[in-house]
Amino acid sequence: MLRAFFYKIYEALMSVLPITAIVVIVSFTPLVSLTERETIIFCISAFALILGIALFNLGADLAMTPMGEHVGEGLTRSRKLGLLFTVCFIMGVLITIAEPDLSVLANQVDAVMDGTLLVVFVGAGVGIFLLVAVMKIVFKVDLSSLLLFFYMIVFAAVALLLEHGRGFLLPLAFDSGGVTTGPITVPFIMSLGVGIALTIGGRGASENSFGLISLCSVGPVLAVLVLAISASGELTYILPDYSVASDLESGIIHELLHTAVDVGRSLLFIIVSFGVLQVTILKLPKRKLMQMFFGIVYTFVGLVIFLTSVTVGFMPIGFRIGNELAMTGNTGLVIFAFVIGMVVVLAEPAVHVLNKQVEDITSGSVTKKEMMIALSVGVGLSVCLSVVRIIFGFSILYYLIPGYLISLGLSFFVPKIYTAIAFDSGGVASGPLTSSFILPLAIGACVAQHGTSDVLYSAFGVVAMVAMTPLITIQSLGFKAVMSERVRKRIAMARILSADDAQIIYFE
Repeated sequence: MLRAFFYKIYEALMSVLPITAIVVIVSFTPLVSLTERETIIFCISAFALILGIALFNLGADLAMTPMGEHVGEGLTRSRKLGLLFTVCFIMGVLITIAEPDLSVLANQVDAVMDGTLLVVFVGAGVGIFLLVAVMKIVFKVDLSSLLLFFYMIVFAAVALLLEHGRGFLLPLAFDSGGVTTGPITVPFIMSLGVGIALTIGGRGASENSFGLISLCSVGPVLAVLVLAISASGELTYILPDYSVASDLESGIIHELLHTAVDVGRSLLFIIVSFGVLQVTILKLPKRKLMQMFFGIVYTFVGLVIFLTSVTVGFMPIGFRIGNELAMTGNTGLVIFAFVIGMVVVLAEPAVHVLNKQVEDITSGSVTKKEMMIALSVGVGLSVCLSVVRIIFGFSILYYLIPGYLISLGLSFFVPKIYTAIAFDSGGVASGPLTSSFILPLAIGACVAQHGTSDVLYSAFGVVAMVAMTPLITIQSLGFKAVMSERVRKRIAMARILSADDAQIIYFE
């Protein structure tokens, strides 16, 4: 156990070190004038982040992933489809309502839209689409066809929103789809899919296990679009307080307690649901239950440390850097956005869970290194493009429509496993660090460029972009694999033909 923990510390260090180094280096340049106090707070938060990620990843291995797999296997083996669908819907709603990522987003738009109502609508959206995703696995429905169908509905709802004159809420709707698949939701939902698919078995079981995250990301977008269309009254955005707490000690304690309550509530929903299933269906041995108990403790402590350090140290610094870089010039802002986007995905806890599961399920044909490179490039491009949109002030639809057309188009030309992994990766890449560092950075840049009145329209949407670009980059890996395989077969065929010709000449 101790060796595993130190390995997780090493992984977390390699993940957080790049973003920390970049921010510290920028703070010593004339571009950004961070105070000594702010730099120290950021560095302390970064070290806390390393500990939090390590504990979370260890906890996910010991508890969250096995729990999801056992629930999926147990419910499927019971052969009671009604029970399977009902439990999946309820767990989808409850886990999402208490997802810390969603709370971070809701707090930043609470002045525009009732935060509680937003969370409830998003939770219902995830619950419904988790049910759809589980039905996809059970009945072995093609993921590409489902995604094409539901995204057609999404863009039909977008058209209705624009007709109602609420287009400024469009980026928030797509951001909601990205933040719901956070560090608690991802390990459980992904392993739930693996458990169900492997129990059902059949051809393509591994491939069939992916796709839950991608479908669960559609539900919140539709839910918020419906909420925005039906909303009434004047909606005015008020900028949250992104300053570093004046009394740091009391500020950290308050944030620590608030985060502990949020994370505890989130884990409690999972524990209670799992406990009921353990008594009625699963009946796992005590040894496994004790392992899961310690894993939940590690997950709880890791997430509390992670989210507290992000909120205290990363959110204010992200806003400050975006604001000051935008004041000094657009070129530096765009370059910084690309670089910070490439490294920020390394520090997302759920990304490492996804990469490990992808490598295991594909038996190493898609490696963790390939996944991480594709995700880094995709997220770097998405943050860079989001900053370009802030500078010029055009609609996010100019990115979303061609982006999803390319993504859905590629799904018909690449192996289905790549499509499933790509759409899952999109939801996973837009984790808590994106909503707590990249989004404040975009808001800071937007305030410097256009003031607070344009924030909802221009700054929001960066999470949606982070969720979209990996769909293209990872499917491009699949397209490259298909082309390479075709070239390899042609070369092999050419060699066979050449050998046959040589034999004919010899005999002649």
